[in-house]
Amino acid sequence: MPAQLIKLESAPDLVEQVYRALLDAISAGTLKPGQRITQEELAEQLAVSRQPVMQALRLLKKDGFVQDAPVCNGPAGRCRGLQVTPIDAQWIEQVYEVRGALDALAVRLAAQRRTPLDAALLATGRAAVKRGDIKAMIDADLAFHTALYRAAQNPLIEQSALLHWHHIRRAMGAALQSAMLREPVWDEHEAIARAVERGDVKLAERLMQQHSGHASTQLGAQFADRARTPSSPATRKRRSSTHNAVVLDSPAA
Repeated sequence: MPAQLIKLESAPDLVEQVYRALLDAISAGTLKPGQRITQEELAEQLAVSRQPVMQALRLLKKDGFVQDAPVCNGPAGRCRGLQVTPIDAQWIEQVYEVRGALDALAVRLAAQRRTPLDAALLATGRAAVKRGDIKAMIDADLAFHTALYRAAQNPLIEQSALLHWHHIRRAMGAALQSAMLREPVWDEHEAIARAVERGDVKLAERLMQQHSGHASTQLGAQFADRARTPSSPATRKRRSSTHNAVVLDSPAA
Protein backbone atom coordinates (compact mmCIF):
# COMPACT_ATOMS: atom_id res chain seq x y z
CA MET A 1 0.00 0.00 0.00
CA PRO A 2 1.52 3.38 -1.00
CA ALA A 3 2.41 5.83 1.74
CA GLN A 4 -0.22 8.46 2.42
CA LEU A 5 1.00 12.02 2.10
CA ILE A 6 -0.53 15.01 3.82
CA LYS A 7 -2.61 17.09 1.44
CA LEU A 8 -1.14 20.54 0.94
CA GLU A 9 -3.26 23.66 1.07
CA SER A 10 -3.40 25.58 -2.21
CA ALA A 11 -3.64 29.00 -0.55
CA PRO A 12 -0.35 30.71 0.37
CA ASP A 13 0.66 30.58 4.00
CA LEU A 14 -0.65 33.59 5.90
CA VAL A 15 2.80 34.53 7.19
CA GLU A 16 4.07 34.52 3.61
CA GLN A 17 1.14 36.72 2.53
CA VAL A 18 1.90 39.22 5.29
CA TYR A 19 5.62 39.12 4.49
CA ARG A 20 4.97 39.85 0.81
CA ALA A 21 2.50 42.63 1.58
CA LEU A 22 4.93 44.36 3.94
CA LEU A 23 7.89 43.85 1.62
CA ASP A 24 5.92 45.32 -1.29
CA ALA A 25 4.97 48.32 0.86
CA ILE A 26 8.59 48.84 1.91
CA SER A 27 9.93 48.37 -1.62
CA ALA A 28 7.40 50.74 -3.16
CA GLY A 29 7.93 53.36 -0.44
CA THR A 30 4.44 53.12 1.03
CA LEU A 31 6.20 52.28 4.28
CA LYS A 32 8.95 54.87 4.17
CA PRO A 33 12.60 54.55 5.23
CA GLY A 34 12.85 55.30 8.95
CA GLN A 35 9.10 55.00 9.50
CA ARG A 36 8.15 53.46 12.85
CA ILE A 37 5.89 50.40 12.66
CA THR A 38 4.19 48.24 15.28
CA GLN A 39 2.65 44.79 15.19
CA GLU A 40 -0.66 46.13 16.43
CA GLU A 41 -1.09 48.76 13.70
CA LEU A 42 -0.01 46.43 10.91
CA ALA A 43 -2.25 43.62 12.12
CA GLU A 44 -5.21 46.02 12.21
CA GLN A 45 -4.54 47.29 8.70
CA LEU A 46 -4.08 43.79 7.27
CA ALA A 47 -7.07 42.39 9.18
CA VAL A 48 -5.04 39.53 10.63
CA SER A 49 -3.94 38.48 14.09
CA ARG A 50 -0.64 39.68 15.53
CA GLN A 51 1.02 36.26 15.25
CA PRO A 52 1.60 36.19 11.45
CA VAL A 53 2.65 39.86 11.54
CA MET A 54 5.19 39.12 14.26
CA GLN A 55 6.65 36.22 12.28
CA ALA A 56 6.74 38.24 9.05
CA LEU A 57 8.52 41.10 10.82
CA ARG A 58 11.13 38.67 12.12
CA LEU A 59 11.83 37.56 8.56
CA LEU A 60 11.98 41.17 7.35
CA LYS A 61 14.39 42.03 10.16
CA LYS A 62 16.61 39.08 9.24
CA ASP A 63 16.59 40.23 5.60
CA GLY A 64 17.53 43.78 6.62
CA PHE A 65 14.30 45.56 5.69
CA VAL A 66 13.26 46.49 9.25
CA GLN A 67 15.28 47.15 12.40
CA ASP A 68 14.76 48.04 16.04
CA ALA A 69 13.42 51.53 16.55
CA PRO A 70 16.20 53.84 17.81
CA VAL A 71 14.27 55.06 20.88
CA CYS A 72 13.61 52.44 23.53
CA ASN A 73 10.81 53.02 26.01
CA GLY A 74 10.67 49.59 27.59
CA PRO A 75 13.00 47.80 30.00
CA ALA A 76 16.74 47.98 29.38
CA GLY A 77 17.74 46.21 26.19
CA ARG A 78 14.19 46.04 24.80
CA CYS A 79 12.52 48.39 22.32
CA ARG A 80 8.85 48.84 21.59
CA GLY A 81 8.27 48.57 17.88
CA LEU A 82 10.44 48.56 14.81
CA GLN A 83 11.21 50.95 12.01
CA VAL A 84 11.72 50.50 8.29
CA THR A 85 15.46 50.31 7.72
CA PRO A 86 16.76 53.61 6.26
CA ILE A 87 18.29 53.36 2.80
CA ASP A 88 22.06 53.41 3.08
CA ALA A 89 23.87 55.07 0.17
CA GLN A 90 26.99 52.95 0.56
CA TRP A 91 24.95 49.73 0.64
CA ILE A 92 23.12 50.71 -2.55
CA GLU A 93 26.45 51.45 -4.23
CA GLN A 94 27.75 48.02 -3.24
CA VAL A 95 24.60 46.29 -4.50
CA TYR A 96 24.94 48.08 -7.83
CA GLU A 97 28.59 47.06 -8.11
CA VAL A 98 27.52 43.42 -8.00
CA ARG A 99 24.48 43.92 -10.21
CA GLY A 100 26.54 45.92 -12.73
CA ALA A 101 29.04 43.07 -13.08
CA LEU A 102 26.25 40.53 -13.60
CA ASP A 103 24.44 42.78 -16.09
CA ALA A 104 27.65 43.29 -18.10
CA LEU A 105 28.15 39.52 -18.25
CA ALA A 106 24.52 39.05 -19.32
CA VAL A 107 24.68 41.53 -22.21
CA ARG A 108 28.01 40.12 -23.37
CA LEU A 109 26.57 36.61 -23.63
CA ALA A 110 23.28 37.86 -25.10
CA ALA A 111 25.11 39.95 -27.74
CA GLN A 112 27.26 36.98 -28.71
CA ARG A 113 24.00 35.19 -29.55
CA ARG A 114 22.46 38.31 -31.14
CA THR A 115 19.32 37.70 -29.13
CA PRO A 116 16.56 40.21 -29.97
CA LEU A 117 14.58 41.55 -27.03
CA ASP A 118 10.83 41.96 -27.22
CA ALA A 119 10.06 45.55 -28.28
CA ALA A 120 7.09 45.47 -25.91
CA LEU A 121 9.54 45.66 -22.98
CA LEU A 122 10.64 49.13 -24.05
CA ALA A 123 7.12 50.23 -24.95
CA THR A 124 5.84 49.15 -21.55
CA GLY A 125 8.57 51.06 -19.74
CA ARG A 126 8.03 54.26 -21.72
CA ALA A 127 4.27 54.03 -21.24
CA ALA A 128 4.80 53.76 -17.48
CA VAL A 129 7.00 56.87 -17.57
CA LYS A 130 4.36 58.74 -19.54
CA ARG A 131 1.69 57.83 -16.97
CA GLY A 132 3.99 58.68 -14.07
CA ASP A 133 3.30 55.24 -12.59
CA ILE A 134 6.36 54.53 -10.44
CA LYS A 135 5.42 50.96 -9.54
CA ALA A 136 4.91 50.14 -13.22
CA MET A 137 8.28 51.76 -14.06
CA ILE A 138 10.03 49.55 -11.51
CA ASP A 139 8.22 46.42 -12.72
CA ALA A 140 9.14 47.27 -16.32
CA ASP A 141 12.77 47.80 -15.34
CA LEU A 142 12.89 44.39 -13.70
CA ALA A 143 11.25 42.81 -16.77
CA PHE A 144 13.85 44.36 -19.09
CA HIS A 145 16.83 43.21 -17.05
CA THR A 146 15.31 39.77 -16.51
CA ALA A 147 14.90 39.42 -20.28
CA LEU A 148 18.62 40.15 -20.67
CA TYR A 149 19.52 37.55 -18.04
CA ARG A 150 17.45 34.93 -19.85
CA ALA A 151 18.87 35.94 -23.22
CA ALA A 152 22.31 35.16 -21.80
CA GLN A 153 21.14 31.54 -21.32
CA ASN A 154 22.93 31.21 -18.00
CA PRO A 155 20.37 30.74 -15.20
CA LEU A 156 22.92 31.55 -12.50
CA ILE A 157 23.02 35.18 -13.66
CA GLU A 158 19.32 35.71 -13.05
CA GLN A 159 19.38 33.85 -9.74
CA SER A 160 22.32 35.91 -8.49
CA ALA A 161 21.05 39.26 -9.75
CA LEU A 162 17.63 38.87 -8.16
CA LEU A 163 19.00 38.18 -4.67
CA HIS A 164 19.06 41.89 -3.84
CA TRP A 165 16.27 43.04 -6.14
CA HIS A 166 14.02 44.26 -3.33
CA HIS A 167 16.79 46.49 -1.98
CA ILE A 168 17.25 47.97 -5.45
CA ARG A 169 13.50 48.24 -5.92
CA ARG A 170 12.99 50.35 -2.80
CA ALA A 171 15.89 52.62 -3.77
CA MET A 172 14.42 53.05 -7.26
CA GLY A 173 10.99 53.77 -5.82
CA ALA A 174 12.42 56.70 -3.90
CA ALA A 175 14.68 57.92 -6.71
CA LEU A 176 11.98 57.85 -9.39
CA GLN A 177 10.01 60.45 -7.48
CA SER A 178 12.23 62.77 -9.53
CA ALA A 179 10.85 62.96 -13.08
CA MET A 180 14.30 63.90 -14.40
CA LEU A 181 15.57 60.36 -13.85
CA ARG A 182 12.77 58.50 -15.61
CA GLU A 183 13.09 58.93 -19.38
CA PRO A 184 16.91 58.58 -19.62
CA VAL A 185 16.68 55.06 -18.16
CA TRP A 186 14.64 53.87 -21.11
CA ASP A 187 16.84 55.66 -23.64
CA GLU A 188 19.75 53.68 -22.19
CA HIS A 189 17.74 50.45 -22.22
CA GLU A 190 16.87 50.95 -25.89
CA ALA A 191 20.52 51.57 -26.86
CA ILE A 192 21.58 48.40 -25.00
CA ALA A 193 18.86 46.32 -26.68
CA ARG A 194 19.93 47.51 -30.14
CA ALA A 195 23.60 46.72 -29.49
CA VAL A 196 22.67 43.24 -28.27
CA GLU A 197 20.53 42.54 -31.32
CA ARG A 198 23.33 43.72 -33.66
CA GLY A 199 25.79 41.47 -31.91
CA ASP A 200 28.03 44.38 -30.94
CA VAL A 201 29.49 42.78 -27.82
CA LYS A 202 31.88 45.57 -26.85
CA LEU A 203 29.30 48.33 -27.27
CA ALA A 204 26.60 46.41 -25.41
CA GLU A 205 28.93 45.76 -22.50
CA ARG A 206 30.15 49.37 -22.41
CA LEU A 207 26.60 50.75 -22.51
CA MET A 208 25.54 48.45 -19.69
CA GLN A 209 28.51 49.49 -17.57
CA GLN A 210 27.59 53.14 -18.14
CA HIS A 211 23.94 52.40 -17.35
CA SER A 212 24.81 50.71 -14.07
CA GLY A 213 27.29 53.44 -13.21
CA HIS A 214 24.74 56.21 -13.82
CA ALA A 215 22.15 54.47 -11.64
CA SER A 216 24.61 53.86 -8.81
CA THR A 217 25.94 57.44 -8.89
CA GLN A 218 22.51 59.07 -9.03
CA LEU A 219 21.00 56.92 -6.30
CA GLY A 220 24.03 57.20 -4.05
CA ALA A 221 24.14 60.99 -4.36
CA GLN A 222 20.40 61.32 -3.82
CA PHE A 223 20.34 59.28 -0.62
CA ALA A 224 23.52 60.85 0.72
CA ASP A 225 21.87 64.27 0.30
CA ARG A 226 18.73 63.08 2.07
CA ALA A 227 20.80 61.75 4.95
CA ARG A 228 22.39 65.20 5.40
CA THR A 229 19.06 67.05 5.19
CA PRO A 230 16.95 66.88 8.39
CA SER A 231 13.28 66.27 7.85
CA SER A 232 10.68 68.82 8.87
CA PRO A 233 8.31 68.20 11.82
CA ALA A 234 5.47 67.73 9.33
CA THR A 235 7.44 65.07 7.45
CA ARG A 236 8.32 63.26 10.67
CA LYS A 237 4.66 63.30 11.67
CA ARG A 238 3.63 61.79 8.31
CA ARG A 239 6.26 59.07 8.66
CA SER A 240 5.07 58.16 12.14
CA SER A 241 1.66 57.09 10.87
CA THR A 242 1.07 53.76 9.11
CA HIS A 243 -2.65 54.14 8.49
CA ASN A 244 -3.80 52.80 5.10
CA ALA A 245 -0.22 51.79 4.31
CA VAL A 246 -0.49 48.14 3.41
CA VAL A 247 -3.09 45.63 2.32
CA LEU A 248 -3.10 41.94 1.52
CA ASP A 249 -3.88 40.85 -2.01
CA SER A 250 -6.92 38.96 -0.77
CA PRO A 251 -8.92 38.97 2.49
CA ALA A 252 -7.39 36.85 5.22
CA ALA A 253 -8.93 35.60 8.39
